[in-house]
Amino acid sequence: MTNLSIEPSIETFEPRSNARSFLFESAATTETIGRYSFVGVDPHKVITSGPGYSLGEQDPLPTLADELAQFRVAQVPGVKLPPLIGGAIGYVGYDCVKYFEPRTRRDLKDIVRVPESLFMFFHTIVAVDSFFQQIKIFTYLKVPGTPGAENNVEAGYELARQILSETLAAITARVPIPPQGPIKPDQEYTSNIGQAGYESHVTKLKEHINRGDIIQAVPSQRVARPTSLHPFNVYRRLRTVNPSPYLFFIDCEDFQIIGASPEVLVKSEQGRIITHPIAGTVKRGATAQEDDALAEELKNSLKDRAEHVMLVDLARNDVNRVCDPLSTRVDRLMIVQRFSHVQHLTSEVSGVLRPGKTRFDAFRSIFPAGTVSGAPKVRAMELIAELEGEKRGVYAGAVGYFGYDICLLDGTVEEGAMDTCITLRTMVMKDGIVYLQAGGGIVFDSDENDEYVETLNKLRANRACIDSAEALFALAEK
Repeated sequence: MTNLSIEPSIETFEPRSNARSFLFESAATTETIGRYSFVGVDPHKVITSGPGYSLGEQDPLPTLADELAQFRVAQVPGVKLPPLIGGAIGYVGYDCVKYFEPRTRRDLKDIVRVPESLFMFFHTIVAVDSFFQQIKIFTYLKVPGTPGAENNVEAGYELARQILSETLAAITARVPIPPQGPIKPDQEYTSNIGQAGYESHVTKLKEHINRGDIIQAVPSQRVARPTSLHPFNVYRRLRTVNPSPYLFFIDCEDFQIIGASPEVLVKSEQGRIITHPIAGTVKRGATAQEDDALAEELKNSLKDRAEHVMLVDLARNDVNRVCDPLSTRVDRLMIVQRFSHVQHLTSEVSGVLRPGKTRFDAFRSIFPAGTVSGAPKVRAMELIAELEGEKRGVYAGAVGYFGYDICLLDGTVEEGAMDTCITLRTMVMKDGIVYLQAGGGIVFDSDENDEYVETLNKLRANRACIDSAEALFALAEK
């Protein structure tokens, strides 16, 4: 362990931000929430799925489970370990839903062209403990007989010590900010459908709602523009202008995922499966008084309350599919949560997994969130696919990790940790283009223009991030 400096996660990660790697952070820093930031570099294995990728077109989760089952973490007496000390880190794109719900499968255009899912497997993880101001490095000693293991425990132990020493030297080395090309600020964003197209989608979905096909649906629009910013410099700026519960940078080598998500998809915590529906949005006020007034307006909005309660019921149904119904509960209901640019109504639903069910069953049951699809979920997703006609890719899917199982002191095995967020407020950078996407929940009395403006409000933080980063680094060039 070593003492932290001012920006430990950024400084720990920067030297290795030019290869497959990840950085997970959180704006919260209590003893239980957002306590750890995690860094991983040089994965020993990468699994991708989708047309033309390693797994092809199939559900990636069984392969993920098989890979994770090859290793276990031994519990250390008297030591409380972070939730992630090795495992699989990456994303499941929205379009993987066709493997979980075959009725949603459609022939869609692939504009951004990234894998439907990607997971990197790490044996060495750096955990930055913000609460106790420590850096902890974890690596694995492979038991003799395990593929790739040393011939004896002593040799394996020495190899692990060497890896720890090399990792410590690397993370304490100081390097300059990543270089980038000349900045060309104020470039225009291009929408894949524009205002008229989005409002047309809203109108058509309202027709389906009035016919009783669905109760709610969540269409989206994607915007894109060129930028010469280094992807990690975008992340550096994002964590400043839009601090969020889930901050992440994933370098997939030929593209990068940069996000500040406000919303848990599903996580496991002390034996419970937890999901956090977010629905209902207003902007932040210019003053504290305006902020409070807008929050009251949100709490008293019949439309937003009705939409939110419906999505909480959907979350309860998803949780009940894999949990003991008697254990399912709504822990928080319609609490206003404030973020850098918007305020949301938020709730929390949890339950205890039934015997024979796993974290992967919970993930399938809840994915994708009702807050990015609609209700009834399957029919809403069918209509979204038919209207949008394009793959959503990373957007509205999930980013997070699945840790290795833990072998307890009594010999029993505890399922590894899972923590995933919805890929909202997320950017994909590929071939010098940055892609942003946002949507909103449509109900029977939605106003087309208001719904379009809501997508702009949700895009505002990431657009501000790009614009301000370009201004900052253009100034640095002079």
